[in-house]
Amino acid sequence: MTDAARASVYLDVDGVLCPFGPGEGSDWDSAFEYVDIGLVGIHYAPGLVGELNRLSARPGVRFVWLTSWEDLAPRYLCRAIGLEGRHWPVLRSGEQQGACEWWKLEAIQRDIERHSPRRAVWIDDQLDFEESAAAWMSLLGRGILGISPDPRRGLAPADLRRIEAFLDGETERPPRER
Repeated sequence: MTDAARASVYLDVDGVLCPFGPGEGSDWDSAFEYVDIGLVGIHYAPGLVGELNRLSARPGVRFVWLTSWEDLAPRYLCRAIGLEGRHWPVLRSGEQQGACEWWKLEAIQRDIERHSPRRAVWIDDQLDFEESAAAWMSLLGRGILGISPDPRRGLAPADLRRIEAFLDGETERPPRER
């Protein structure tokens, strides 16, 4: 990928990067680790952080925070877990105009309209429960991939493989799993 803003990846935190009440094991090479970042304690998979750092460093891939953490993600979370996301743009709920029921849907729509990536990946554990988001993504067709991880496990290695294949154009957008 050599074109600037060829692809945008929109990343949530809770239930994606930091699972809710994870069990003993993770889908990654190591167990979940716990860190208290001063505001709240979170669990995360170091292997996932490493893979996101690698993926976000690829030319033409633009990562964007799309999380209720908003500015807290780059300010506190990144340093605590070693994620190189301190300079990623942040989409904020307060900047939306209320055109959609879910502020994240409006935020991603506006960002895609503004930046016109050829491919977009939206990673949020809530996607499977937001019918308006699913309908909008189906209108975009092959240009967007939605990943809705199990919030108790977070983003898995298989999800990362799908994302990379999609960004590389190696596969067509798979049907959304329900």
